[in-house]
Amino acid sequence: MSMAGTTVCLAQVSWVVRVAARRASGGGGSRAATRRLLDGRRRSWRPESPAVRGPMQIHSARKATQQRAQRGSPARSTAMAASGEVKDIHTKESTKTLLKNEALYEYMLNTMVYPRENEHLRELRLITEQHDYGFMLSPPDEEQMLSMLLKVMGARNTIEVGVFTGGSVLATALAIPDDGKIVAIDVSREYFDIGRPVIEKAGVAHKVDFREGPALNILDDLLADEGNEGKFDFAFVDADKGNYGNYHEQLLRLVRVGGVLAYDNTLWGGSVAMPDDAPLTEGDREIRAAFRAFNAKIAADTRVEAVQLPVADGITLCRRVV
Repeated sequence: MSMAGTTVCLAQVSWVVRVAARRASGGGGSRAATRRLLDGRRRSWRPESPAVRGPMQIHSARKATQQRAQRGSPARSTAMAASGEVKDIHTKESTKTLLKNEALYEYMLNTMVYPRENEHLRELRLITEQHDYGFMLSPPDEEQMLSMLLKVMGARNTIEVGVFTGGSVLATALAIPDDGKIVAIDVSREYFDIGRPVIEKAGVAHKVDFREGPALNILDDLLADEGNEGKFDFAFVDADKGNYGNYHEQLLRLVRVGGVLAYDNTLWGGSVAMPDDAPLTEGDREIRAAFRAFNAKIAADTRVEAVQLPVADGITLCRRVV
């Protein structure tokens, strides 16, 4: 049975802004600090045309890899530096992979990912890497996996929670049929507008219907129309981590039986398995607690079949069964 194609993408980057503002303000995370942070980002960062790189060129993590090798430190960033300083799990200098061997990750990228990476996805990735929050972009190996999953499913209608500069939106738009649609929802279109010119250049902008506002509210609006229940084939969530459980309840009504819900970052740099007293920043400790609760919720949810994969930062796939 075919359906009119609609893909819904809901982006929430506010959790990163709140955490960063808390760090900048000494832990307070006030609205004023958040506004100062955002204003500073707007003034200080402008995307530049990326340098031309061949498909076999390792992305900006290569520099970080070389620096780590020179320091003799492990490939993955650790929670505590030798000086005792507590480090963030994700930064511009860290590589978003759970593999213990960085050389192995580069081998995978160079062998299976970069040679097949769509030129427009590559362009958007290189642009986003220049951003202070560039680590928020889904890594190319994850986008490749999701693209294949969408094609295997024959998905036309998908929901994606989390847009940022639109990397995952573009990957989805390239994977779904020409009559598919992506309704991209974000609290602000500022970051999405960075990637939109690349999406237009790729010839898939007609599949994107951007809606600005809080994701929970817009999901409620979708549910208000009975015709949307069970309409969607796939959902991808990469948004404010504390609301994953709430998104799950809404998305289970929107995604059809047999459809798939995918949740990103669910292992959060491996911190979910660290001891409770492991040295973590306040923000990472808060996110770890949210993911531990969410992972337990999914593990006990009989409405879905679930599998957790150590791809990127951990991705959980749930197939709706009832």
